[in-house]
Amino acid sequence: MSTATPPTTALLTAEEYAALPDEGRLTELVKGVVIDMPSPTPSHGYICGNLYWAIRSYVQPRDLGRVVTNDSGVITERGPDTLRGPDVAYYSFDRVPRGPLPEGYWPAPELAVEVRSPSERMSNILAKVSEYLTAGVSEVWLVEPTDTTVLVYSEEFNRAFGLDDELTSPRLFPDLRIPVRSLFE
Repeated sequence: MSTATPPTTALLTAEEYAALPDEGRLTELVKGVVIDMPSPTPSHGYICGNLYWAIRSYVQPRDLGRVVTNDSGVITERGPDTLRGPDVAYYSFDRVPRGPLPEGYWPAPELAVEVRSPSERMSNILAKVSEYLTAGVSEVWLVEPTDTTVLVYSEEFNRAFGLDDELTSPRLFPDLRIPVRSLFE
């Protein structure tokens, strides 16, 4: 007696994923499989906008690099491929040179920022943090809207910033100071 083998789904590469038609869904590629993501709330977008503005306002006048938003893809694993979409990311000109924007996915950014959604389980978000660091991201900022904190992860240290603190990143941005409260108000 033989048993039927269930059909297998072909795993996609990051490049195949990028070529998929836009169906209007928010997705990420996780170990070669397209995963649907929930639509963010307006408060999520507000916090992302505040972070983007604060970082870009620091980076641009100093001519340090590029700041992107809107879940721009970062390849965190190959074979099978995983492509994550940080809410905000910073690329120095060392990683993405001046001039015309490169096609396709860029190398890992120096900074990846994730704003945790209410539906996102902590184990899943910590897996993303680990993926980013393994892929070569220098720092990952995890913004926790529920308790109004920012957790900073790197290979060397982890640090928490509360509502009354100023978010700093001495290695990436020596004199940047973002009042954490300003991200949420």
